[in-house]
Amino acid sequence: MFRLRRFLLLVGVLVVGALFAWRAAVQWHPAVADYAVQGVDVSDANGAVEWKVVAGGGADFAYATATHGSRRRDQRFEENWEGIAGAGMRRGAVHRWSLCDPAIDQANAFNTMVPRDEEALPAAIDFDFAEDCANRPDAATLIEEVRSAAALIEAHTGKPVLLRVSRAFERDYDLASALPRPVWASGLFFKPDYAARPWRMWRASDIRRIDGIDGPVNWNVAAS
Repeated sequence: MFRLRRFLLLVGVLVVGALFAWRAAVQWHPAVADYAVQGVDVSDANGAVEWKVVAGGGADFAYATATHGSRRRDQRFEENWEGIAGAGMRRGAVHRWSLCDPAIDQANAFNTMVPRDEEALPAAIDFDFAEDCANRPDAATLIEEVRSAAALIEAHTGKPVLLRVSRAFERDYDLASALPRPVWASGLFFKPDYAARPWRMWRASDIRRIDGIDGPVNWNVAAS
């Protein structure tokens, strides 16, 4: 009986410890003293966002997904685009790259969706492998495709694009070496070091919970 009680006590301590650790994890963000500019990136998967609440909670900027490949538009882009500006935050737009769609069509879809705004942050192109696309072009072909699309987007926005590249994608294609553009890298709690060049933006958490957004949200910091 004593052993059973001791076992149950140990289990209880572990559960409580895990709950405290999880709460700390979902509230964590890099210290503002180290990274003064911090913000979120969202898509329609985050649902409706109360942007003034998000701004009041410490977000300086926000990126909103605009397009996926050449055919899908984010259902909440216009709402987020206006809401971010209305909350007094700087805003930027994201295009999610598809290995299954022509580069020119993807750039045109983004340029059609996203209005030109000289005050906006540089557009970002997101590179990661997707379950709905099995294409794997060779590196030289992909780099030329990205270069063409980036040039069209930059002509529309007037600023160099950010390359938001996942660890797996960068390992296979080494975009940071091939394309001289600012890098947006990801690393949960730990600063990423997988790109060939220093990152300009770091997605530090994809599990953070903040007021104004239901569920987890991506939290990012700009290099100081």
